Amino acid sequence: MADAAPAPHVLEVKNLSVEFHSAGKCVKAVRDVSFHVDRGETLAILGESGSGKSVSASAIMDLIDCPPGRITSGEISYRGRDLLNMPAAERRHVNGRKIAMIFQDPLAHLNPVYPVGWQIAEAMRVHGMPAAAAKARAIELMARVGLKDPAARAKAYPHQFSGGQRQRLMIAMALAYDPDVLIADEPTTALDVTVQLQILRLLQQLRDETGMGLLLITHDLGVVAEMAERVIVMNAGEVVETGTTRDVFKAPRHPYTQKLIGAVPGQGGMRTGSVGAEPPILEVRKLEKYFGAYHALRAVSFDLHAGETVAIVGESGSGKSTTARAILRLDDADSGEVIYRGRDLTTLSDKEMFALRRDIQMVFQDPTQSLNPRMSVFQIVSEAWRIHRDILPKERWRARVLELLDLVGLKPDHADRYPHQFSGGQRQRIAIARALAVEPRIIICDEAVSALDVSVQGQVIRLLDDLRHRFGVAFIFIAHDLPVVRDFADRVIVMKDGAIVETGTVAQIFEAPVHPYTRALLAASLEPDPDLRGSHDPRPEEVA
Repeated sequence: MADAAPAPHVLEVKNLSVEFHSAGKCVKAVRDVSFHVDRGETLAILGESGSGKSVSASAIMDLIDCPPGRITSGEISYRGRDLLNMPAAERRHVNGRKIAMIFQDPLAHLNPVYPVGWQIAEAMRVHGMPAAAAKARAIELMARVGLKDPAARAKAYPHQFSGGQRQRLMIAMALAYDPDVLIADEPTTALDVTVQLQILRLLQQLRDETGMGLLLITHDLGVVAEMAERVIVMNAGEVVETGTTRDVFKAPRHPYTQKLIGAVPGQGGMRTGSVGAEPPILEVRKLEKYFGAYHALRAVSFDLHAGETVAIVGESGSGKSTTARAILRLDDADSGEVIYRGRDLTTLSDKEMFALRRDIQMVFQDPTQSLNPRMSVFQIVSEAWRIHRDILPKERWRARVLELLDLVGLKPDHADRYPHQFSGGQRQRIAIARALAVEPRIIICDEAVSALDVSVQGQVIRLLDDLRHRFGVAFIFIAHDLPVVRDFADRVIVMKDGAIVETGTVAQIFEAPVHPYTRALLAASLEPDPDLRGSHDPRPEEVA
């Protein structure tokens, strides 16, 4: 008797190629990519921006815009049936019901004008479920993903939920029909370390309970090490390496994989330098800030010395960004002092503050939103000289812009391009060049590298470090990525609920944390080592 044929993989991609045609050019975004996912397992697709990992997932879900995109070859099979040759009505039945997807930015994928319960039920109504049954199922799903008081919260709107809660809502939406495969595209990129671990634990729990296959798309090696049994590594649209997670991490074969793993922050030595006896360049004293009844800052005090980097860490809502905005007078503090060069910034007039603002610059988290899309790079970098007319004569603007672009690792011809023509890392370099145009003494980086690929992140950190040594620039470095803080900072401030709960040198904070909250943050930080899987300890969830 002949052996029975092996059961087909629940999802299999064979020799997939995708092209995009625009402005007379052809970009081969995915080239001859193959992989499979079985029920009950997690496969990670690892790669940096532009590697083709998200395009591959979009092809599975039939989300590629045609035109300009086009699948030129390959098969995408669900339980042995090729989705690409399936009738449209039947494929719509598979998408969402059998293969579901959650995205990186839930706020961009949740409609702000509808209650969340209505939105979760919408997919079920579209697939024919009666409205009352869909509403009940939506409330059940909200409870399943750990949202408290789901019947009441179902009536709330997306802006009334935190980032982690919104990601839970997206997961609830995807689970409506208990799919066989869940595609998670960068599901935790912008989340705090503790919230990230909670979301990953939830995905693991749901996978184990339902037996679904999980296709995890990410550039975070710590997430891959914690979650995946197998991994494929993509670069420039191609699969360059595949294997078990442990084999790929412990013995990478391809140079690109070796480069990725070698670029992971937090692997080198910690800073041991002293600030010396010089007086601080900035003194923050007992800052208080209220937003209505909400107490956002509680007696926040710290010093910053020339050439020093002070990192401020903590979860969303801890007061990190509010502290930065209060220093810059983007939000006025209700009380307290910010002493810079002997003057209290909180008491200065708008005209006086205008003159000093050039000394303290800020680099924001998302350069896409902080750079004017209608302005060229030359206009963006030189804009400060139009405002502060005494800095540089206009005839020298062009030469100085090219100098600054070279300083941040960009090319002269980039000056005449626009922000949309650059990668995320390049846009962040443009933002840094803009900050340097006024020759500041202090730069505040508010999550300036959190969304960047690991190798680009390392390049930007090295750039900032070089600027610190060459020009004596001091940095306030706001971050939730603890390995990056470990590499870059001299001192660390830990904030929770608007107050500083612990402060010390990098070695003191990372090797001998005192406060339970600091220990919880460090315990939840994922390391790119599959041998440490399951050893991280998330804080008890507060999702109400």
